[in-house]
Amino acid sequence: LGGGPGARSARFLGEDAGYEERFARILGEMAELPSEKRWARFRCVIAVAEPGSEEVKLCQGEVQGLIAFEPRGEQGFGYDPIFYLPQHARTMAELPSQMKDLISHRGRATMRARPLLKEMLHEQRRRKGTADALS
Repeated sequence: LGGGPGARSARFLGEDAGYEERFARILGEMAELPSEKRWARFRCVIAVAEPGSEEVKLCQGEVQGLIAFEPRGEQGFGYDPIFYLPQHARTMAELPSQMKDLISHRGRATMRARPLLKEMLHEQRRRKGTADALS
């Protein structure tokens, strides 16, 4: 697919195209490819910035898999039914939501962002406490 659909996957084939149409196009274009050439990945990047600071920290999560030969599963959304995880022998749409939350690109990025957000909150509370004590 030449790197597509990429970051604009929700608009692949246009704003009005549904996921069934997107699946059909992707699976059609990849119909002749064997499993080992159907690799794909989901990537999520969360940017964390403290108000008033120009420093931005990026927290990336990624999950690698393959494009399935047909959609499978009812869980999840988007491309989950055609994103196959060989290590789990299922598509993302076949995973229980708790497992998906742990291994998905969004879950992994969130796990990396969480300590940064906690640290920022702690620092803001500390500053506020110092400011309150000075009042």
